[in-house]
Amino acid sequence: MSHSHHHAHGHGHSHGHGDVFHSHAPIGKMKQAFFLSFIILAVEVVGGLISHSLALLSDAGHVLTDIAAIGLSWYAMKQSLKAPSEGYTFGYHRSGILAAFINAVSLILIAFVILWEAIQRFQSPQEVGSTWMFIGAGVGLVMNLYLGLGLSKEDNVNVKSAVLHMLGDAAASAGVIVGGIVIHFTGWYVVDPILSVLIAFLIAYGAIGLVRDTIRILMEATPKDVDLKKVAEAIQGVEGVRGVHDLHVWSITSGKNALCCHVTLDGTATIGGSQAMLREIEHRLLHLGIGHCTVQMEDDGHPHAKTMLCDGSEPAHDHHHARVAETAHGHAH
Repeated sequence: MSHSHHHAHGHGHSHGHGDVFHSHAPIGKMKQAFFLSFIILAVEVVGGLISHSLALLSDAGHVLTDIAAIGLSWYAMKQSLKAPSEGYTFGYHRSGILAAFINAVSLILIAFVILWEAIQRFQSPQEVGSTWMFIGAGVGLVMNLYLGLGLSKEDNVNVKSAVLHMLGDAAASAGVIVGGIVIHFTGWYVVDPILSVLIAFLIAYGAIGLVRDTIRILMEATPKDVDLKKVAEAIQGVEGVRGVHDLHVWSITSGKNALCCHVTLDGTATIGGSQAMLREIEHRLLHLGIGHCTVQMEDDGHPHAKTMLCDGSEPAHDHHHARVAETAHGHAH
C-alpha cells in the first residue's frame, strides 16, 4: 500500500497548493470575540435591569449562548492543533466539527425559546422604552457586527457556527432598537414579538444548514466540492492505470479532504514506474482539493469487486482463504 500526504505540506508541486491541507483557524480572533462578548453581556444586563426591558434581557440571554459557543469553538481550535497520537491517529480536527454541531443545535433551541417568548408577548405586550434600552442594544449591535463580520470570511464550519451566533445576536439587538423606536413613536407594543419571530426564523434557517454540513462530515460523506466521477476519471487518466475501485473520499474536518482507493495497474510496471504513477495521481488529486491520499496498487489477479464503490459485502479473498483452508484440511486426512 502506498500512503502519501507529502503534497499536503507544501513541498510538492510549485502551484501554491500548500493550504489545501492546512486550514489556519483564527484562534486570536476567537479569543478576542470571547472576551468582548463579556462586555456586551454586562452592558445589556445592566441596561435591561435599569430599563425593565424584557427584550434587552432576552438579548443578553442570547449573548450568554454566544459566549458558550465562542468558548467551545475556541477550545476546539486549540484541541485541533494537538499532534496526532496512537489513540487519535488523525489528530483532534473533528473536535471543531463536534463544537459546530453543538453550537448549531443550540441555535435551533434558542430559536424555539424566542418563538415561545414572542407568543407570550402577543398575549400580553410588554411596555418597553428608555434610553438604557437603546444604549444596551446599540452596544450589542455594534460589537456583534464588528466580531461577526470580521470572522465571516473564514471558510471553517466551526468558525461559521460561532459567527452565526454573533450575527443572530446582532439581528436581535437591531430588532430591539427598531422595536423600541417604533414603540416610542406609535405605542404599538406588538412590534416587539413580531421582530422576535423574524429573528427566530433567521437564526433557525442558518443553524439547520450548519447541522446538515456537520452531519455530512461526521457521516464521512463525500465533500460537496468533490465530484467522485471526476476523481475516478483523473486517477484512470494516469498512464498505466487500468481501473479504480474501493474509492472513498471524505472530510477529516472542513477544508481537509482525504481519499483512499485501490488502483489496478497493467502488471508490467516496475516499482520505480509505479512510484511515478503514484506521484502523478497525488498531483491530480491535489488539483481536485484532496491533500491526503492512500492508494493501494494491485494487478488484475488481485481479488476485488469490479465496482468503483465498495458495497460493504464480504471481500472475495476471504472466500479464497476459506477454500485454501478446506483444501489443506482435506489433504491432512
